[in-house]
Amino acid sequence: MNAEKFITENFLLNSKEAEVLYHQYAKDMPIIDYHNHLSAKQIAENKPVENITKVWLDGDHYKWRGMRANGIDESFITGAASLEERFNKWAETVPQTLRNPLFHWTHLELKRYFNIDQILKPSSAAGIYKKANEILATKTPAQLLEDMKVEVICTTDDPTDDLQYHKEIAQKDFYTKVYPTFRSDELFFIGEEKFLTYLQKLSKAVNFEITSYTDFIKAIDARILYFNDLGCCVSDFGVGEALAIEAYTEEEVAVIFAKKLTGEALTVLEINKYRTSIFIHLAKQYHKYNWVQQYHLGPIRNNNTRLVEQVGLDAGCDSIGDFPMATFMSKLFNTLNSTDQLAKTITYNLNPAQNEVFATMMGNFQTGGVPGKMQWGSGWWFLDQKDGMEKQLNALSNMGLLSKFVGMLTDSRSFLSFPRHEYFRRILCDLIAEDINKGLVPNDIPFLGKMIQDICYNNAVSYFNLKKQ
Repeated sequence: MNAEKFITENFLLNSKEAEVLYHQYAKDMPIIDYHNHLSAKQIAENKPVENITKVWLDGDHYKWRGMRANGIDESFITGAASLEERFNKWAETVPQTLRNPLFHWTHLELKRYFNIDQILKPSSAAGIYKKANEILATKTPAQLLEDMKVEVICTTDDPTDDLQYHKEIAQKDFYTKVYPTFRSDELFFIGEEKFLTYLQKLSKAVNFEITSYTDFIKAIDARILYFNDLGCCVSDFGVGEALAIEAYTEEEVAVIFAKKLTGEALTVLEINKYRTSIFIHLAKQYHKYNWVQQYHLGPIRNNNTRLVEQVGLDAGCDSIGDFPMATFMSKLFNTLNSTDQLAKTITYNLNPAQNEVFATMMGNFQTGGVPGKMQWGSGWWFLDQKDGMEKQLNALSNMGLLSKFVGMLTDSRSFLSFPRHEYFRRILCDLIAEDINKGLVPNDIPFLGKMIQDICYNNAVSYFNLKKQ
């Protein structure tokens, strides 16, 4: 197999119209990556990455799952094997990933970052490992981001984070602007033992003791203000389970919170009342500060407890859940909309059976004169591959306005993941070109090209309230 004949300049582009749309309109647009898990510490320190195994395999559960399916021992995946040994086992796996998106992503990344045209396999591994590491020895995270024209990234940050590295980045003359994201998950785990430990951490962050629900809300608001002052314009939530919105009073929730502080067990209804209060309070604060709120909904996590015990959280044993989500979204968004406190919102589903559920739900609340206010986000996690993206684009086109879509993101921990935007753009251009050739849309290349540029970049510029650093 020869990648030179595989990752061509017209990869995934199946017509002349697709080629024109991609090369003349989409290809050179900058990137706004509004959701990822990159390390602000690494960006601030800006030291060369040095080794492709570290930047490619560390924390990448997509690759871990592929290697396990290929029968690779865990010692070469998350264990104590050397960096080169782990790379070689990934090289052994890559040819077996044919028709999995990992095959496309791997070779796009080799081509774009290292100008490597070879297929990664055991016989090519040594040469690729050497060449990639020689290049990475001279490339810092900031340079890797600039090379891909990444104008903005929004990292994923716990409310207790001091954001020191974001402060440092803001003082540097980097091409890429780096903003924090308020990831609220830990605020919702009142039914678990770790909640009390987290309260101590939150108390330290706000420099006062949390002894009541009133204190807790005060602490949350203080952290939101802190994030906002440092340029945050996006929140996120990603607890993957069935969620419920229940009627509650502030007095009820205060009692529930006090019970938790004294170690009493909470009922499911009490937990849901508490969670509802937090959902609504947070969302109203996001609206107050003109943030975009994101909801990642649907994974069933940590299925393989033996693997989690061995490797830790994010071990790569999460999968698609079948939780009902429509009623939760309807009640939450309607409650907020009824008082005109519904912020700009992006939802992402992990279960593809819910594509139309999510697309039509967002259409219910397109009010307030904001174009594309309620977004059904791009294919996420197991769905951010060719088939998943095409289905998302088609469902969004049928149920909403594709022209107002804010486009792709990486949701990645790797500084080598940004060709995923190219992947999305090629798929988008080919899809629109196919419509041209079927007579479904006018053969007006400038008109369609402008829409594609909007989806790839311009809509995100308008949608996110990105603050100057």
